Amino acid sequence: MKATQENYDSDFFQAVLKLKTIPRQGWKNKLGLKNPESVADHCYSLTAMAMLLSDVKGLNTEKIIRMALLHDLAESITGDLTPDEISKSKKEKLERLAMKEILKKLDAKQRTKYWCIWTEYQKNTSKEATLLHQIDKLEMAYQAKLYHVAGHNKSQLVSFLESARSGITDSDLKKTLSKLFKD
Repeated sequence: MKATQENYDSDFFQAVLKLKTIPRQGWKNKLGLKNPESVADHCYSLTAMAMLLSDVKGLNTEKIIRMALLHDLAESITGDLTPDEISKSKKEKLERLAMKEILKKLDAKQRTKYWCIWTEYQKNTSKEATLLHQIDKLEMAYQAKLYHVAGHNKSQLVSFLESARSGITDSDLKKTLSKLFKD
C-alpha cells in the first residue's frame, strides 16, 4: 500500500512535535531540574546557531539546517539517552532503528535524503557535520550559562563546560566559548 501524504505527514509531524515533550536528560540528572529545556528547545537553538555559523564559514547552510533539525529526531522514540545510562554503541543502534521508523512512511526520495543527512551527521563525514557537532557543544555551553544566570552554581555546570571544551576544536568557536564564562 502506498503511503498517502496525509499519513506520512501526520506520522513525521507527530515525531517532530513529540520532541517538545522530551526533556533534556542531562540537565535533569546533573542539575536536578524538574522542567529543563526540551529536545525541541535545544534543536531550535542549535539550528539558529548553525545557520549563522555555516553562513559565516561559507558552508552549505541549507544542508546544515536540515542536519540540525534532524540530528535528535530519533529521540522522539528513544528519549534523550545520556552516556551514564547507556553505552554509545547501544544508543547508536536504538537511534538508527528509531530514525528508520520515523522515516519509513515518507516517499523514497525524502526518506533517502533525510536518512543520508542524518547518517552524515551521526558518522561526522562532512565539514557541515563536524561544525554541527561542535555547535552542539557550544549550544550546550550557552544553555549552561542560562542555568548559571538562573541561579545554578557554576560547579554544577563543570561537566557540561568540560564536555564543550573538549568537543570544540574550531578556533572561532573556542574563542566564543572562552568568552562565555568570563564574567
